[in-house]
Amino acid sequence: MKRLFLGLLFLLGVLYGQSQSFQIAVAKYRGGGDWYANLKTSLPNLIDFTNRELDLNIDPEQAIVEVGSPKIFEYPFVHMTGHGNIILNSQEANNLRSYMLGGGFLHIDDNYGMDPYIRREIKKVFPEKEFVPLPASHPIYHQHFELSDGVPKVHEHDGKPPQAFGIFHEGRLVCYYTFESDLGDGWENPTVHNDPPQVHREALKMGANILQFAFLNITNDEQQEY
Repeated sequence: MKRLFLGLLFLLGVLYGQSQSFQIAVAKYRGGGDWYANLKTSLPNLIDFTNRELDLNIDPEQAIVEVGSPKIFEYPFVHMTGHGNIILNSQEANNLRSYMLGGGFLHIDDNYGMDPYIRREIKKVFPEKEFVPLPASHPIYHQHFELSDGVPKVHEHDGKPPQAFGIFHEGRLVCYYTFESDLGDGWENPTVHNDPPQVHREALKMGANILQFAFLNITNDEQQEY
């Protein structure tokens, strides 16, 4: 836990003009789901875009961290994605809980097919909490980039509108879950899915907002539960 707090203090130094860099991570989990979906270009493209547009100093190389590993506390931001099953044992669930309650931020992006499994497993992490729908008025959509319609739609698949949900602890958003959006695909090189430039950019803008929201010292009033 101490390592995470020290990491966040270090991060504040980065945000206020110091030259150190920090690293974000992709979550590796069990269950047969493809935790590695979009691994090649998704987060690297988002990191590059965010560094350029927000003048941050995120390490260009993403880390990979197992959800049950103590190393997760070294990363202020962890991204989880996939299309299928995910299984958390009690140690992994408790580790993720401690990570988020200790100041870490988890972004889950359903790459289509993950939803029933992640909802089941997150109940192991927070049995007393539910995913809360986040409206377009939430501050996460009004950071460096103004996204007045909320989370963008990247790929149609079944044609349902994009949605986003959050889990809050003491007024702080600790987990942000994007569903029916496919943000991670939108961060990939446009040639991977033949995404139009505008769709690619909107996905990157949303990703940059998520990172900024997670990193900045947002007050509890600004992060009020919706």
